[in-house]
Amino acid sequence: MGTKEAYKQKIDAELEHAHAKLLDLKAKAKVATADARLQYEKQVGELEKKIDETKVKLKELTAAGEDAWEHIKHDVEGMWGRVSAAVKDAATKIKN
Repeated sequence: MGTKEAYKQKIDAELEHAHAKLLDLKAKAKVATADARLQYEKQVGELEKKIDETKVKLKELTAAGEDAWEHIKHDVEGMWGRVSAAVKDAATKIKN
């Protein structure tokens, strides 16, 4: 397996984990009080957007040739950093 494919699989796995957290937040929002539900929904919306953006960029990486994928990899890493931070932020806000 090439470096590009291994990297793609790594990001795919991380996105699956983030998606699982997103589903957990959605479940918690359904049973939360009205104020808490608004907070959950805001966090869920932000997280969904970041996950979707990262998936789009990951598709670009998959389609990129060997010489161009390193540049796209940098973009994916930046986007993944934002997804990871959003997951942590949502978890922190929801616990409080």
